[in-house]
Amino acid sequence: MARHATFAALFGLAAALATAPVVPAAHAAQAGLGAAGSGAPATAESVLASLQSMPTLKRHVVVSEPLVRIGDLVDNAGGLAEVPIFRAPDVGTSGAVPTAQVVEALRRYHMMTLDVGDIAEVEVTRAGRIVTAEAIRDRILHAFAGRYGLGKAEDLTLVVERDIRPFAVEPTATAEPGVSRASYDVRTGRFDITLDIPGSAVARRLPLRFTGTLHELVETLVLARSIQRGEVVRTSDVTVERRPKSEVPMDAAPTDARVIGLAARQTLRAGQSLRLADLTKPDLVKRDDTVTIVYRAPGLLLTTRGRALESGAEGDLVSAMNLQSKRTVQGVVTGTGQITLTSTTTHLLAAADTAPRALPETATAAAASSIRQ
Repeated sequence: MARHATFAALFGLAAALATAPVVPAAHAAQAGLGAAGSGAPATAESVLASLQSMPTLKRHVVVSEPLVRIGDLVDNAGGLAEVPIFRAPDVGTSGAVPTAQVVEALRRYHMMTLDVGDIAEVEVTRAGRIVTAEAIRDRILHAFAGRYGLGKAEDLTLVVERDIRPFAVEPTATAEPGVSRASYDVRTGRFDITLDIPGSAVARRLPLRFTGTLHELVETLVLARSIQRGEVVRTSDVTVERRPKSEVPMDAAPTDARVIGLAARQTLRAGQSLRLADLTKPDLVKRDDTVTIVYRAPGLLLTTRGRALESGAEGDLVSAMNLQSKRTVQGVVTGTGQITLTSTTTHLLAAADTAPRALPETATAAAASSIRQ
């Protein structure tokens, strides 16, 4: 707690001090004080009892009220215990008052004997409950969570325009910070909120209005490097980041989307959120490439060489030229450099010449093998 150098100046209730001397405790014991008015020497027991009941100055004092009373500063203060003599420091802070000033303040109340020991000053602390900056931030987040289209508090990011500093309130003000007023601009993400601490007079004097920006964070797939058109996405090319929702495209790819192995439709820059619309299945067959044309039927497998007339990804229907018959056929891309025909296009494969000798030797062997099976 902060220590106030001007603490002594705050003690203003003992302005008119009496001049009656305060008898030090040691002097009282040395004088051998006996029973009042008896004039008889004091016994050891009576001296001990006198010392035990003697007013004694405290070294450290904790108060919870605005005023410091004699009983707060002095043990065995008797009927003077409830008498206020000083003003307490601010809530949650500490200060020191010189012992000499305490002694002078007690003179007016005729406290003739006071054991001060070796105490040079008395430290006085005003009790308080600290409201931390983290508690304020948490209250702001929960005030807007689930409202204005925002998500959970843990998914929100907060930027406050001024420093949030901890402050102290009365120990009796145990309630958490409340919200007096709050507003949020969905378009800009700006917020304006005023808080309060129920039951705290101190809090009512504090500036508890906060403004700033508030955004929801969402997880999104982000490219770790630039990818050229047609290039296939690899595992190391994609990371998951939390970004403000307003910066993530509405059609961004879900974090569990299967994007690995897909190809870029156009050049994609590093750091951008990945969209499914940016990707497509990679071409397994490219225009003008030499391909294998496959015909499958029950008990029959025929293959021949061809030239792709158009590009296509797996599952695409593309055209190719049979290099032997010079006829154009259509089939489905089933692998890298491979087009498979269906039974309805058998005549297109062989065209007018269906003799086995028109096929490569490997195709003839495969077909013969299939027939034998």
